[in-house]
Amino acid sequence: MRYHSTRNNKLSMTSMEVIKQGLSPEGGLFVPDRIPKVSREELKGMIPVDYRQRAKKILSLYLTDYSQQQLTNCVESAYAAGQFSSSSIAQVTALEEGLHILELWHGPTCAFKDMALQILPYLMTTAMQSTDDKKEIIILTATSGDTGKAALEGFRDVPGTGILVFYPLDGVSSMQKLQMVTQEGSNVAVAAVNGNFDDAQTGVKRIFQDAQLAEQMEQRGFRFSSANSINWGRLVPQIVYYFSSYLDLVKQNRILLGQAMNIVVPTGNFGNILAAWYAKEMGLPINRLICASNDNKILTDFIHTGVYDKRREFIQTISPSMDILVSSNLERLLYELVGRDDIQLNSFMNQLSENGYYKIEDKALESLQSIMWGGYANVKETMASIRETFHSTGYTMDPHTAVGKCVYDAYRKETGDGTVTLLVSTASPFKFPGDVLQALQSCAANTSGLSKPSNGDHDEIKLLEQLAEAAGIAIPKPLQGLRDKKIRHTSECGREEMKNQVSAFVKKQEME
Repeated sequence: MRYHSTRNNKLSMTSMEVIKQGLSPEGGLFVPDRIPKVSREELKGMIPVDYRQRAKKILSLYLTDYSQQQLTNCVESAYAAGQFSSSSIAQVTALEEGLHILELWHGPTCAFKDMALQILPYLMTTAMQSTDDKKEIIILTATSGDTGKAALEGFRDVPGTGILVFYPLDGVSSMQKLQMVTQEGSNVAVAAVNGNFDDAQTGVKRIFQDAQLAEQMEQRGFRFSSANSINWGRLVPQIVYYFSSYLDLVKQNRILLGQAMNIVVPTGNFGNILAAWYAKEMGLPINRLICASNDNKILTDFIHTGVYDKRREFIQTISPSMDILVSSNLERLLYELVGRDDIQLNSFMNQLSENGYYKIEDKALESLQSIMWGGYANVKETMASIRETFHSTGYTMDPHTAVGKCVYDAYRKETGDGTVTLLVSTASPFKFPGDVLQALQSCAANTSGLSKPSNGDHDEIKLLEQLAEAAGIAIPKPLQGLRDKKIRHTSECGREEMKNQVSAFVKKQEME
């Protein structure tokens, strides 16, 4: 299997090369030359095996330059016993008739990013060793909340790597921030950016495209890579859990082999739902992909109109991981919608950069709408969804999952589609204890969300305890120990100062 860039389809690289590199030099994202197919018989053969075996099968179709032994080592290390609190790794829980929750937050940081970021360091270091690459990899990552902690935890003290995470200063939850600024490890750093997530993500992309800086790093024995889902090595493990969840539903007699399901994905950067699209293209029986947005409903508008327009107000919500106006991974789907025409794709990206918007033509829009349905939920609706779901089922959702549930309800009402549905739950409710607690305790007339805790970290820990009591569920072990952790990362920078942060971090790595 070879890979090329969405902005240069003449480029050809192996999976090891693209995982090491992360982003193509001209700013494009790497995609496989073809999408492998999985037959019904192959699906049937994966029903009795566990998540690890399924992961090896799916990954082997894409990462063909990794040996079976190498993939086995990567998978078994990432998903070893004790790494995830659920033995099924990606746990499927029935919520109501025909609707199931895919809980992707049983990993070490209580967010779905663990599903990929536990294995990415192994894929990356294996690639370095196999290609005899002696350089140290500097991971640069922008986060809207969950990627940062998951990446820091995944790459902590991994030999031959260093990781610097940028997050928007006021654009993540207090718990997400607390997890990042207390991160331990000799090779990690965290910096707050005075701006929103799009500012942080754009800043990281510009650093990747800085040829002069890249050359300087090369001469000093370093190379940049990414732990964001712009890196194919971050995206491809996410395909696995869609296959695994479907097979678990078959195994539990909740769906027949070959029967199609719908998937609802709350998303901002589009990577999680894109992984579901790849699964569908591979042959997994998927009827409709339902894209759920919050108040920053740029994806909803795009699906309905074909116009991607970032010239709008950026809104901070209680589902911060979705507070995004530039959805990087949409580029990969857009490339497919225009028939893998890199010239057309470059035109769209240039229009977005220069004018703030682009529009796809009727044929591409029809293709998009045949696959996806888009909807959004505002903060009031999200809070109400948390509360009402808890009161009717006893199940506690985080705000992102609640956005998905609200959009699913709207989809059912509009279409009448009763297809068995999988709702992707991206984070533990304990990642957002204040807002979830407010939702559980509030009356219908008071759904504006909880104000930020006034006394910092101690209030966050107290909120965890209050939420555990109100919901009747235990605080996840990874969050229980935060009370005793000290603040280790206090750096802040402007958008234009991110490059200086990178230079200082690399210099520190050189000295160690």
